[in-house]
Amino acid sequence: MRHRKDHRKLSRTHSHRRALLRNLVTSDLSARRHVARFVHGDHNVRKLFDTVAPWYETRNGGYTRILKLGRRLGDAGEMALLELVKSPELKEKLRKEEEAAIKAAKAAGKLAPARGKGAKEAAAEGEGAAGGSTGTAVEEKRGRAKEKRKAAPAKPERPGKGVAPPKTGKAPTRARQRGKSGE
Repeated sequence: MRHRKDHRKLSRTHSHRRALLRNLVTSDLSARRHVARFVHGDHNVRKLFDTVAPWYETRNGGYTRILKLGRRLGDAGEMALLELVKSPELKEKLRKEEEAAIKAAKAAGKLAPARGKGAKEAAAEGEGAAGGSTGTAVEEKRGRAKEKRKAAPAKPERPGKGVAPPKTGKAPTRARQRGKSGE
């Protein structure tokens, strides 16, 4: 019996159909376009296909995990956390890569440049800290931040902010506020 086996030929010959399916499978451009309809941002689509997709090449299913968090206080809506499942091997590999990157940064004696600093200033600071510990640069930065807070003048208070209105003996009413006192 041929039940539910109709419409598999795609109106093409065997060789044409086979070439079409081969092209659809090997080219992920159509898949990228399909995903880009739902995922906002080209960067996110690139990360999904280049980084996340290889994690799940050998996995047959069960790519996500849903953890129920309970109900929200305001409107009692149910909340859940949706996360991508990673294998223990992948977790270990990612942890080792992160540790290697940190170790390489420490071996070079340079910390990542902080916000507002140029690369030259960060490199000069890294060279100066290479002889000693790298933590001193962080401690000096914290000390400078405290000094700035102490040295900064106090902000002048805005008039009317936190100050009680002058007492006139009469309670303000909406009519008086609009200029229609009726007196």
